[in-house]
This record gives sequence, structure tokens and C-alpha cells, in this order.
Amino acid sequence: MIAALYALQIEGNTKMINSETSCLCGSVKITVREINPKFTVCHCESCRTWGGGPFFAVQCGTNVKIEGIEKIKIYDSSSWATRGFCSDCGTHLFFKFKKTGEYNMPVGLFPNLEGLEMSMQYFSDQRPNYYCFSNETKEMTKAEIIAYFASQI
Repeated sequence: MIAALYALQIEGNTKMINSETSCLCGSVKITVREINPKFTVCHCESCRTWGGGPFFAVQCGTNVKIEGIEKIKIYDSSSWATRGFCSDCGTHLFFKFKKTGEYNMPVGLFPNLEGLEMSMQYFSDQRPNYYCFSNETKEMTKAEIIAYFASQI
């Protein structure tokens, strides 16, 4: 599933480049030019409903090549983003910002990434009380996120 994975130093941050992955059934193949190993976690109700738990995401930017795009079902999940999944096997493929076209993808799609570090938790005030993470990260509440995206709503 992972054909190539290389590290690149960019402004002091190691980024993974040329990562390839696919959905469970192989109908959709994705090549990502650059992945930020500082992943985020979203606790919003939409993410928890979509995946049965928080969404662990790596930032993949816009340099993403997708084969089998006809097999991707797009869900317009908010005024600022869409979600994509394989219409054959249901694999969650991405959360994509409408304004910038930037992709966030499930960290689990890239099992061989090294140097991963949780850097941010979104909708921290919506995190249910039945789980928590012991590492310290930055956090944003629902109000902070709504304020940030206010111009796009």
C-alpha cells in the first residue's frame, strides 16, 4: 500500500513526501506529495459520527493525486469543508477545505509514517468524557473554530 515514503526538511519541520495509499478495496488510489507529521484530532459531533470516534488527521495540502475519483462519494459536511469516502468499501479518504482545497486525511491511511506527533485538538469542548489523551496539545473550542471560519459561513 505504501510505495514510497521520504523525509524532507522544510523550515525546520520534517515532512513526509511521495506517500501512496489506497482505500480498503483498492478502487481509489491516492498519492500525496507532502504530509505534515504533526497530526490533529477533531472531537466534533460530525467527526465522531462519521468515524465512530475522533478524527485523527494529517495535513496533506493541495498537491494530491487521486485515481478512481469516480468511486469517491463527496459529502458536503459544513459550510467550510467536504468529506470524501470510497463508494465501494466506505473507507474514509479525506476532509477537504472548500476555500483552499487543502486535504486532511486519516492518519491511519499512512501506517508507515514516522515521527508523528499530535499537535492540536479541535472542538475540545465537545470531547466526550469517556476518553481523553494524556499528551499536552493546543486546543480550540467550538466557539473559537466558528469565529475562525466566520467569514466562510
